[in-house]
Amino acid sequence: MAVRRVSLPLLAALALAGAAVSDEDHSQHRHGSGEPEKLGRVAFPVSCNEAAGETFGRAVALLHSFWYGEAEKAFTDVTGLDPSCVMGHWGVAMSNFHPIWAPPTPAEFERGRAAVARAQAAPAKTDRERDYIAAVAAFYEGDGGDFSSRKLAYEKAMEGVHQRHPEDREAAIFYALALLGTAPPTDKTYTKQKKAAEILNTILPSAPEHPGVAHYLIHSFDYPALAELALPAAHAYSKIAASSPHALHMPSHIFTRLALWDDSIQSNIASATTAERYVEKTMPGAASFDELHALDYLAYAYLQQARDDKAKEVMGKITAVERLDLPNFAAAYALAAVPARYALERRQWKEAAALTVRPASFPWPGYPYAEAITQFARAIGGARAGDLEAARDGLARLASIQKGLADDKNVYWASQVEIQRLAGEAWIAFVEGRRDEALRLMRASADLEDATDKHPVTPGSVLPARELLADMLLEAGQPAAALAEYEASLQTAPGRFNSLVGAVRAAEAAGDKARAREAYAKLEALCAKSDGARPELAVLRASRKPGS
Repeated sequence: MAVRRVSLPLLAALALAGAAVSDEDHSQHRHGSGEPEKLGRVAFPVSCNEAAGETFGRAVALLHSFWYGEAEKAFTDVTGLDPSCVMGHWGVAMSNFHPIWAPPTPAEFERGRAAVARAQAAPAKTDRERDYIAAVAAFYEGDGGDFSSRKLAYEKAMEGVHQRHPEDREAAIFYALALLGTAPPTDKTYTKQKKAAEILNTILPSAPEHPGVAHYLIHSFDYPALAELALPAAHAYSKIAASSPHALHMPSHIFTRLALWDDSIQSNIASATTAERYVEKTMPGAASFDELHALDYLAYAYLQQARDDKAKEVMGKITAVERLDLPNFAAAYALAAVPARYALERRQWKEAAALTVRPASFPWPGYPYAEAITQFARAIGGARAGDLEAARDGLARLASIQKGLADDKNVYWASQVEIQRLAGEAWIAFVEGRRDEALRLMRASADLEDATDKHPVTPGSVLPARELLADMLLEAGQPAAALAEYEASLQTAPGRFNSLVGAVRAAEAAGDKARAREAYAKLEALCAKSDGARPELAVLRASRKPGS
């Protein structure tokens, strides 16, 4: 009798929807008189005293939701409760290593390296604990070496831990995360992501409330071709770890991929509110980087629904920021991206051309790829508003940032800024009448963007390069070619207002009434909650009234 294979996505759906809750420890922790924390269920036995072991479990749950600052505090508490618990030092080192975020800052790296040294100075009590410590040491050891090579060293070491301790659930989960951290952004077969998902799905039936399993399944499938497979995990994770701002936000990665804008909005409102309340207690007067990260995704969703009044409210929160709890890469990206999106998505080119990098108190030199967003907006906005001085200034700054990133061997972000530089140069050439050159440059930008996947920090390109190519083709009098590019852009960035407006216009100009009707129907569904401020939408609606 043949054995029926259960598909990977079906297993995920079945396990998340119907599996019974396990009896693991560390699911909830009550602090003071408030409601119990909801961080998920984690079982990570260590050779520490009982109090340290309980705190250790909570710390690992925090770690799995990327609440790195709180995790580091909790692991430090572990070492206070039991000075012989060397795994507390392992946890501090892990809290300063962010596999799928960004390289640790110099201060984070030194804290992590010092924690490894403390863990190695006292003998671990089990082979398993020695293996975990050796694995994180592989990331921190030696001088030199870029982030990618250090992550690869950790991945190889964690593979060994997983192989030597096949019964250890946590080893498997951390190995899956390590695979996600080293997956090449240019690999469209998603080999490592699928391997990680396969590992996670073998664990899922017995650990349906493990925060890392749901979280990393979302990251495994956070790609246009795979996103639908993560819907069960997306709906589950925010309930599993409802106390974590990141867990509340993370489902919106999948909602964005699938243009489920209402779901994304609710997810990010919940995340931003939770993050804001948390920082009010820990650092009154500061803004939370978790809140800013959620606000970027929130603004993106509002703008696609043409709810510009709501997007303006998000802008107000961004422009009010003066001080942050942690001025990291996610904060930098949001601070630059939200104003750029707000201007460019509304096609307010003069606004875009006039953008500046702010607040001035933020350490922008450490995040040049974030500053590049502002310069990209200036280049595109300036060109399309006829302010070529601003456009050329933005383009020159993009070229300088791209060179600096390339010289630093920051391959991914150098590539992303090159996409922006090519687009800016293309639109300057277009308004100057060099149309063949402009289209060549814009195609190069779109092809380069297609060759890589977005970073998890962003809901999507500030303006998709292929959408910009379609805009250029439409203005160049090539509506059929423009329509093909709008439709191609919507395959990877669905439910975008400007792509759908462009598709309607291009189809009408090309005489394709059926595709125009189809695109317009999608546009109307998208804009059911629009505040009516978009003139493009008003024009299209007016043209469809009887007698017009």
